[in-house]
Amino acid sequence: MAESSTAANPAEQITVDPDFRDDDDGDSSLGDDGALSTTSISESILEYRKLHGRTYHNFKSAEYWGPNDEQQNEGLDLNHHMLYLALNGKLFLAPLKDPKMVLDVGTGTGIWAIDFADEFPGAEVIGTDLSPIQPGWVPPNCKFELDDASQEWTFPDNTFDYIHIRLLMGSFKDWTKVYKECFRCLKPGGWLEHLDGTVRVLSDDGSVPPDSIWNEWASVFAEAGKKMGQTMEIIDDDNYIKWMGEAGFNDIQKKNIKTPIGGWAADKRQKEVGQFNRVCWETSLEGYALYMLTQVMRWDPNAVQVWLAKVRAAVRNKSYHAYHIWGTAFAQKPNA
Repeated sequence: MAESSTAANPAEQITVDPDFRDDDDGDSSLGDDGALSTTSISESILEYRKLHGRTYHNFKSAEYWGPNDEQQNEGLDLNHHMLYLALNGKLFLAPLKDPKMVLDVGTGTGIWAIDFADEFPGAEVIGTDLSPIQPGWVPPNCKFELDDASQEWTFPDNTFDYIHIRLLMGSFKDWTKVYKECFRCLKPGGWLEHLDGTVRVLSDDGSVPPDSIWNEWASVFAEAGKKMGQTMEIIDDDNYIKWMGEAGFNDIQKKNIKTPIGGWAADKRQKEVGQFNRVCWETSLEGYALYMLTQVMRWDPNAVQVWLAKVRAAVRNKSYHAYHIWGTAFAQKPNA
């Protein structure tokens, strides 16, 4: 098993581009800086809840903090591409061999499931989500279902060769229960893989000071997750490794990945990752915060916007060599 914290190995530190302050950190192509779960689409599901001009799912059994509108969906697709670059052009890290049945839990816009179905035309790929926001034009081996994964799963035992989970921090009250459903629904020898991020924003060179808004961001969202009973601290302290073990998985493999915020890295690929990451933040920032701060933390909406302006300034601050850490963990269901 890999190291037991999200602290990065100093040998893996990202080299800063010495000319970064002289560039515009941008590219014109990136734009400006209880019940059973599965159900059919109904009018009530399509009548999205509205909050301060944003729309959210209307799946009554679940509480999820992310909007499902066009702006947030664009951010999800940008984030998918950013992580694809960060993973060196890979959709996954588990050592898959000719998967036939694949489940993408919390598929969002469906972009990962669609790309996986294109890469593995012999596989049947099912993407599940609380909102029917996926496109209608998809590969013939890909389909989408409405599903609240926090409830009892309707899939039979030993169904899937691979179950993929990504970006579901703050989504579940009981992650061990979710992983147990993954374990049950995987075929012997099948793989579970979960990629998620930490709410902490870090720097290797001390350029993000202790009194930065980034540190406040991390503490606010950690507290909000605790108040909601749906932790945002998935990869922190290897929590997800512990929960996978409780669900029956062993020999869990893990990899941590740094993604810069902004184009400050000297390495060309990391610079591109950082540019996309910055645009992700610009696009998704309000959606990250609005529900959590107004509905969970009970902040005044105007105060939220003032606070987000400070966060937005930190995103654009070229003196900050800031990055996220993402963790991906994968494990195989034993054959016996």
